[in-house]
Amino acid sequence: MGSLSIWHWLIVLLVVVLVFGTKKLRNLGADLGSAVKGFKDGMKSEEAGPSQAKPEIPPASGQTIDGEARKETPKT
Repeated sequence: MGSLSIWHWLIVLLVVVLVFGTKKLRNLGADLGSAVKGFKDGMKSEEAGPSQAKPEIPPASGQTIDGEARKETPKT
């Protein structure tokens, strides 16, 4: 009772295709594939060592920070 036969898996696959459609499943597969590829590339760059990786640039002194100033309203 614990294992499923091939017919069970085929029925599950058919239901998934009917619910999501083939276009969404294709897009999901492409997104998953690109994510795995990006992860592998990231792992390769980590294995190459810190000399291969881009160094972090520290913020320069006197750097201007963009922001928004708000006037505080007095409490009554």
